[in-house]
Formats: sequence, structure tokens, C-alpha cells
Amino acid sequence: MQVMKRLFWFTGLMALGLFFSSGPALAAVKLVKGQTVYIPSYSNVISGPPIYMTVPLRANLVIHNTDPSQAITVARIDEYDTEGKKVSSYLTAPVVLNPMGAMRVVVKESKKEAEGLGANFIIQWQAEKKVTEPIIECLIIGSLGAQGFSFATQGRVTQEQTE
Repeated sequence: MQVMKRLFWFTGLMALGLFFSSGPALAAVKLVKGQTVYIPSYSNVISGPPIYMTVPLRANLVIHNTDPSQAITVARIDEYDTEGKKVSSYLTAPVVLNPMGAMRVVVKESKKEAEGLGANFIIQWQAEKKVTEPIIECLIIGSLGAQGFSFATQGRVTQEQTE
């Protein structure tokens, strides 16, 4: 019985320690001046069984400025295929996103099946002052007969400018 009491108290103290140690980290808001973000995309998926078929997909790249008081500038949106070869640049000039603003890029239809599995985007954005990180997602949709497919991927920061 004494062992059970000790185990109970030890477990309780560990749980409290984890709760209090993660609290500030969850509440912290990260401020940055710019980032390079990698976002996976897909131009097709394989559906099956019993019959395996390639389902063509369309991607919508969406960038949300989450900062309530500062604009951000999207400087680059480039698309790469499965082999890592650049296939498209979607900006001819930088685009300013106002505070709480958003933009969408409808991705051009894939010209070859090879873009499917490893297709991705590189997005670069910057701001004059430190801002909250934008949300960058790729919304992917498609259909085959009466069956619809939809999912989203999130960006991953590969470089960051904090000063």
C-alpha cells in the first residue's frame, strides 16, 4: 500500500510539472521579420483498391497575414516538381498583404504526372517590423467519379529572419 501511495504522489507531481512547464511555451507568440517557408503539394494521388487509378488534384496556395497591425510582403512563390526542378514562379512583383489580409494562388494544372508526389512550393515573405507568423497552407482538391478528395498541407519554416 505504501508503494502505491508513493507511486500516486510521484505521478501527480510529474503531471503538475509537465503542466506548468509547458504553459508559457504554449502561450508565447513568436515575432519575426521574415521567413522562407516550404509547403508540400500534390498534383495527384493514387486511389484504390480494387482498381488503382491516378486522381488528378488542384492546389490552392493560401497565405494569411495574422498580424493585426503590420503588413507583410510576399516576395517569392516558386513551385518545384518531384525532382526538385523549378517549374513555375507565381509572382512577377512582390505582393503586400495588409494586416489580417490574405491571398490565394490557384496552382496551374500539372503538365506531367511526375510533379505528383514531391511537388512543393517555396514562399518568401518579409516585414518592416517584427510580426506574428503568417499561416501558409496548400488546400488540395480533386474528384474521381462521385468520390471527392480534399486535404490541406501546412508550411514548414526553413529559414527565418528575426532581426
